[in-house]
Amino acid sequence: MIRKAIYPGTFDPVTLGHLDIVKRGLEIFPELIVGIAENPKKKPMFTIEERKEMFKESLKEIGLNGRVKVKTFNSLLVEFAKKEGAVAIIRGIRIISDMDHEFTMASINRKLYPEIETVFLMPSDEFAYLSSSVVRELAFYGGDVDQFVTKCVKEKLLEKMGRK
Repeated sequence: MIRKAIYPGTFDPVTLGHLDIVKRGLEIFPELIVGIAENPKKKPMFTIEERKEMFKESLKEIGLNGRVKVKTFNSLLVEFAKKEGAVAIIRGIRIISDMDHEFTMASINRKLYPEIETVFLMPSDEFAYLSSSVVRELAFYGGDVDQFVTKCVKEKLLEKMGRK
């Protein structure tokens, strides 16, 4: 049986920090599924299908095309993980304040689905501060996002901002 992991998030948009976590996850798990959540509490800039396409295109740009599946889900994460046959959930921890929320969610997920483990991964130092919201704000104010996202994501951001 292949040990699969789910890397969930809204990825609005996917950043190089997210892709760094994908690379690290592939060092541990032979199969990785990116689960793009349709989170009703958030108002994303991009539709779920746009986010899925950007993630797929970004994986191509960094040479991971075919090694990672990208799927969307609109359910509890543990239900998605069960459906996909995952043994672990990968979560990126950037800063210490992330830990409080992530620890709570990991505990709840384990209570709901005792067979699942949560694996916390730290990004490379260069991405420790990076988030999708920072990228969106930079793009909104005309800042250079080249060092934070792939080329396809930059193009989509500029398009959304009416600058392309």
